[in-house]
Amino acid sequence: MSLVLYGAPLSPFVRKVEVVLREKGIEFEHEPVTILPMPDWFKEISPARRIPVLRDLSVGKEGPPGTIPDSSPICAFLEKRTPEPALYPSDPYDYGRALWYEEYADSEIGPRMGMGLFRPIVFPRFAGKEPDIETAKKTWKEGLPPLFDYLEGELTGRDFLVGDRFSIADIAVTCQLTQIELAAGLPDESRWPSLVGLVERTKARPSFAGNLAICRKIVKEPVDLDA
Repeated sequence: MSLVLYGAPLSPFVRKVEVVLREKGIEFEHEPVTILPMPDWFKEISPARRIPVLRDLSVGKEGPPGTIPDSSPICAFLEKRTPEPALYPSDPYDYGRALWYEEYADSEIGPRMGMGLFRPIVFPRFAGKEPDIETAKKTWKEGLPPLFDYLEGELTGRDFLVGDRFSIADIAVTCQLTQIELAAGLPDESRWPSLVGLVERTKARPSFAGNLAICRKIVKEPVDLDA
């Protein structure tokens, strides 16, 4: 086995890489890494201090050689390494659009969801404290709906975000939305039917099953922020 994935399964970015690996049938070893606190050896291979990092043991077994930090370049590397099944469109325009949706999921949904909803609910539980429901509700009702509105508009009448096939765009968006689901459930299907439909179809793929099963055991019950 030549690939090692460093990170924690509860990270939506680790989830994204896991899904790509499994969609492509690539064998890998998962080495858990927590970032609170981050081990010194991991700081050497993750300059941005984030998970995940992928190591290709055929290139290097220690230190930075052989490593790729950050989920997006890792997924791009995996596409080049194992082109089939393709998870990035071949058409230049569709390719660019897929990268945009991946970036939107990672840079817009991810931080707003993570800092405003997931962490306020889940992290206090780990410390045996009460969740910060006020912060989570504000994000749920004010911070996230504009992002959901945008994606709903992009998806209306379509099964996939780009073209007529499953891609990295659908994976990236679903990884962030399943993170929201773990903490607070999915958005209102009556308001965002196309978005929720995409997430339901995508998370049902076998490539998501292992990660989500582990995450549900860790997080347990979501909080009802509409109550």
